[in-house]
Amino acid sequence: MAGWEQIIVSGTRFTDVRRVAEIDSTNVVLLALAREGAPEGTVLVADHQLAGKGRLGRTWQAPVGASLLVSVLIRPPVVPERAHLFTIAAAMAAADACSELAGVRPDLKWPNDLVVGRGADTRKLAGLLAESVIGDGRLRGLVVGMGLNVRWPAELPEDLAGIAVALNHLSEVRVDRIELLVRWLELFDAAYGRLIAPGGTGAAMLLARYRDTCATLGREVRVEVADRVLEGRAVDVSDHGHLLVQVGPDLVEVTAGDVVHVRPS
Repeated sequence: MAGWEQIIVSGTRFTDVRRVAEIDSTNVVLLALAREGAPEGTVLVADHQLAGKGRLGRTWQAPVGASLLVSVLIRPPVVPERAHLFTIAAAMAAADACSELAGVRPDLKWPNDLVVGRGADTRKLAGLLAESVIGDGRLRGLVVGMGLNVRWPAELPEDLAGIAVALNHLSEVRVDRIELLVRWLELFDAAYGRLIAPGGTGAAMLLARYRDTCATLGREVRVEVADRVLEGRAVDVSDHGHLLVQVGPDLVEVTAGDVVHVRPS
């Protein structure tokens, strides 16, 4: 593969790939660039993040050069409520890229995680975080960040053992981060195009695939939202990709929250 400075993802909207050795957070920097008018298709990749952003303000830690740490800027012409569809598309593209290049097919955990294993053996392979730029009630931009564990030490630190995993733990194929990045961008670009095509069926196709690979659906879950905790069964996702949870007699639509798969008693 070509070096980082020669990355060209031909035939896609991702034509401006910028790489840095170290950064606080690719999402934070790219959000600032988005607000300053950076064009759709800007990509920021880092070898190491000092304060990588995860959901709910968590930090994302990875050894230097061991993970694909990347954020992309898109400006989809949709209402803010449909923004989550693009995060799902990015996650599905990542799962497909892992399958193609490493022979590893991760499941998806709502809202944005790639996981392998089930129950107590579930381990996180990747996490995605989407952050919106809103202006006058409209979606002006969406930054989708991803940390995907590619080549980690065989022995993980105690705080990560049993909860995290990398591609090299799952496959004997040596995956190149550049090749993985390029394939992810190609797949995400194709899915993005289907989602914004006038009168298209991209959203329905995406959600049908998501339902087949989402490890959260059909599970008893505990969902921590802004002001309360919900417990029930995750039964489906809405047309916007939001989680539908059956809580007693009520069907609750969850747009954002921290989901825990509850182990059967």
